[in-house]
Amino acid sequence: MKVLWIFAHPEQRSLNASLMREGLSELAASGHESRVSDLYAMGWKAVLDASDVRAPARPGSPGSAPPAVSRGAEGRLTVGAEQERAYLHGGQSEDVREEQRKLAWADTLILHFPLWWFGPPAILKGWLDRVLVQGFAFGLRGEDGRTLRYGEGGLAGRRALVITSAGARESGFGPRGVHGDIRHVLWPLLHGTFWYTGMAPHEPFTVYGADRLTEAGYRAYARRLRERLRGLPDEEPLPYRSERGGDYDERLTLLPGIAPDVDGLDVHVRSGGPGTGGPDAESVTRSPGGSPARSCGSRSPARAASR
Repeated sequence: MKVLWIFAHPEQRSLNASLMREGLSELAASGHESRVSDLYAMGWKAVLDASDVRAPARPGSPGSAPPAVSRGAEGRLTVGAEQERAYLHGGQSEDVREEQRKLAWADTLILHFPLWWFGPPAILKGWLDRVLVQGFAFGLRGEDGRTLRYGEGGLAGRRALVITSAGARESGFGPRGVHGDIRHVLWPLLHGTFWYTGMAPHEPFTVYGADRLTEAGYRAYARRLRERLRGLPDEEPLPYRSERGGDYDERLTLLPGIAPDVDGLDVHVRSGGPGTGGPDAESVTRSPGGSPARSCGSRSPARAASR
């Protein structure tokens, strides 16, 4: 594998940083290549703004001279169109271009972060906003003129994995847990980002009870992460339904005969997949990132350890 590891934690002595080092060591030992973007260490600019798309065009960049800035009738910046124009004509900032080059090199993307308020840190959201631009990651069309998305797209052919940590115990993030199923909590990344751009998402690896984790618990999670990465090349991704796989009509709605009495997120998952099954599935399996020991306490479920 050629792995691009995007890391978003401000503390190099944290649980997450330690796990990243374990993971990179395992990848090297297994003969895989890896590159790391440590966003806090890089001083990554998290805010998308006009400076991302106003850099001077690169000499010899493909295409004709860039058209005028795309603005609406009121002179507003049209973000999607401007990002595509800058991507196609060499007008992106260098930090964005460098991350796109890394992603073009990789066949596997790992997003590694602590779960803060049920989502990634702002710096990682900023990486997604600035790097996965229209024309590069999405907004492409097939030969028939239809937009390529949800199983197809600019990043098709890659696998993607989330590694995260949460302060709450595992049971609270289960199918009937008060915090919501972890696959639903991460839906915007797994389905709305990975799958939308054509990447194949894998079952997330989650460390639970992170701010109460013992040394033995850490060792158990480190071992599980190594095992998970070792088997990732042969692992089946989450079985999301493809937009053009015959399950949806022209309104992008599931056909009437598919799980007609069920709605919600899992209706978009085919049955029989790993780690999840959808409403018509026969079974659901435990996440490979399951907690090695029970934990208790009443700390915020959305916050993960800085240890």
